[in-house]
Amino acid sequence: MDLYSLIKENFISGEWKRISLKKINSLLEAKRPFEQKAVLKILNALENDGEIVFIDGFYVATVHADLIKGVLRGNEKGFAFLVPENGGSDYFIPNRNLNGALHQDVVLAKKVQSSVKGSNDEAEVVRIIKRGVTILSGTFYIDRGRGLVRPDDKNFFEDVYVERALERGARTGDKVLVKIVGYYKGYSPDGEIVEVLGKRNDLMAEENSIIKGSGFEEKFNGNVMQEVGKISQKVADNELIGRHNYTNRLIITIDGEDSRDFDDAVEVELLDNGHYRLGVHIADVSEYVKRGSAIDSEAYNRSTSVYFPDRVIPMLPRELSNGICSLNEGETRLTLSCIMEIDRSGDVVDRQIVKSAIRSKRRMTYTQVEAIVNGDKEMQGAFKDVTEMILQMADLQAILTKKRDERGSVDLDVKEAHIIYNDGQIEVGQRTAKRAYKIIEEFMVLANECVAEFAFYQELPILYRTHERPTVEKATAFIEFLKALGVNVRWRAESVRPSDFSTVLDRVKDKPFYSLVNKVMLRSMQKASYYPENLGHFGLSSNCYCHFTSPIRRYPDLIVHRVLKYALDGEINAINDLYGDFIYDSAKQTSEKEKRADEVERAVDDLYKAKYMEQFIGHEFDAVISGVTSFGVFCELENTVEGFTPLECLPRANYVFDKNTFSLTSPKHTFKLGERVRIGVMGVDLSSRRTEFIILYKIK
Repeated sequence: MDLYSLIKENFISGEWKRISLKKINSLLEAKRPFEQKAVLKILNALENDGEIVFIDGFYVATVHADLIKGVLRGNEKGFAFLVPENGGSDYFIPNRNLNGALHQDVVLAKKVQSSVKGSNDEAEVVRIIKRGVTILSGTFYIDRGRGLVRPDDKNFFEDVYVERALERGARTGDKVLVKIVGYYKGYSPDGEIVEVLGKRNDLMAEENSIIKGSGFEEKFNGNVMQEVGKISQKVADNELIGRHNYTNRLIITIDGEDSRDFDDAVEVELLDNGHYRLGVHIADVSEYVKRGSAIDSEAYNRSTSVYFPDRVIPMLPRELSNGICSLNEGETRLTLSCIMEIDRSGDVVDRQIVKSAIRSKRRMTYTQVEAIVNGDKEMQGAFKDVTEMILQMADLQAILTKKRDERGSVDLDVKEAHIIYNDGQIEVGQRTAKRAYKIIEEFMVLANECVAEFAFYQELPILYRTHERPTVEKATAFIEFLKALGVNVRWRAESVRPSDFSTVLDRVKDKPFYSLVNKVMLRSMQKASYYPENLGHFGLSSNCYCHFTSPIRRYPDLIVHRVLKYALDGEINAINDLYGDFIYDSAKQTSEKEKRADEVERAVDDLYKAKYMEQFIGHEFDAVISGVTSFGVFCELENTVEGFTPLECLPRANYVFDKNTFSLTSPKHTFKLGERVRIGVMGVDLSSRRTEFIILYKIK
């Protein structure tokens, strides 16, 4: 064991509980100056990483010092919550206890006497281990001759000071990207403007501010593009050696009209025994993105593609994502295939995972497939060669959906916005073609399950897609919410099953608050994430699940592909050597990147919705109350646009907020979740991405 590991192990194990530098040198027999210098360097490194702390002349392991290590989640009102690194409940940290720490900082904190009677979750920051924000976006302004940037992210509640020489020509009202160059306790952080993005309330400036301020970069560096330039855009004949050749089979892709990267293709065949043969063919990205290459390093750093109404920031350069890796119509492509035989009950009776090659016969869209399934004769005539297979796909999908429903899978019906941006025009509506989406969803879920089960029983090191049971606190809150709607349940919060949630949806499917229950149910669930161990997937009621079907846009899928190919080639030892430890680091990296991408996608969608609603200021619409807080009411339109009515714009009264029933009540007025109302559009603020409504009256 090396010296670093030895010292760390002595602290973590508790062998050294409270120890001086002199005692450490004595125990390690570090007598000469260079030996003592090496020990001190290691102690400083462990202290910088938050593994140990130096208190009153003694070193103590953090885990044995009653300190909590975690990440701060700021609030625009100036306080923060500490999210512990090892899980557990969050701690409240008032502004006076932050001691210079800010949003996203990694800190050590200690529990303190709470200022709120009956509360025991207050803490104080004792050490900032690592600053979480190094670059952010915001609006530049001048105050008393000083240049300042007000961050877009309100959770970062301190403005950033910019010296005149570092303003880069920014003027009041400009959206800017600012790099933080210094933190000083009691003062605003010092920053340097990196880029002026445009004027506040300009759509593109606001969008770029969100994207760049969150750390997403569209361009790939020179090393990556140099490697990309060496990759052929054609599959050579010798590359088909050792692969199952499916290039003559009737295989198609089904995607959105505006899709450019196609990483999955499908086929269905009705067998003589009455079973279905389902082939799910996925682009073999690992053939072109080699472990340790510049392309791979950048893909790992990005971990996911991010989708916006006007652009995509891809995980891989477009020469790969839209080119040689994309299963384009009429082009031979290398794939990994999961071939499944499925009986009439929806059970997989046989499966095969192979290296393969395909040539997509048709690039179908969801709209076209939806029309074919719904019996559109004109569309069926236009696609005679694939119509019979598509109808068989719909039959198989119905069988698989029924199977999933029987095992209790939670099939949420949450409204999903479809935002189209074309030549400066924005359209906002709900996604349609639900049956066509369902076909692909069921096929991909089944393939992911089959691959996960194969990896699990082979004990292969992959990233599983895990979705844990809702916490007791969130499940209890959901039960209380249902009670307020008059829906009583018999299950207990601590033992909720997927089938319990499914039963709730069945019971309220004809109620006016159905979509609302879907939304609150989603909020009550845990966030799905990637993990090196199989913990199951609550929402899908699946015992074993992973992501295999989108390696062009998700790094976890790429890891699964690489491991599968090693296993198929019989190179088991190489798998463990390459991925045994890496899998744990990649689980954290990919989960965090996915979370950040989701947040940015939602923020940009909200921006486009707000811009879309500018044209309707002064107009009236029917809406449903979708959120009730102590400070106002949220209402949602049919097209998924949500607007806010602040408390002061409601009929004047003394309102009482009930967090259990999600209601605001006064002697004359009550506003509750799920109620239908008529609203007027009062205004739009692009910078905060908020649309303001006024509630005119309730709809009986």
